[in-house]
Amino acid sequence: MMKGSMILLVFFGLFAAASLLIPAPMFPGSTLCSLIGGPAMVYVKFVSAFFNGMLYGGILSLFFISLSKRFAQEK
Repeated sequence: MMKGSMILLVFFGLFAAASLLIPAPMFPGSTLCSLIGGPAMVYVKFVSAFFNGMLYGGILSLFFISLSKRFAQEK
């Protein structure tokens, strides 16, 4: 459990920072911000970075957790 949260934090930080530093909008954060509209347009860059960090960080952490469980079962 602790390893999974550490992996999630690392990948969340990486993708959130990448979303803030890349000048082009990244999917799905930019799409979700356009769907929300109004108040999110002021903070579109930060909301998009949060969504991207959560989505991509969550996907990669689930991948690495399942991969580590598979390797643990083989031993």
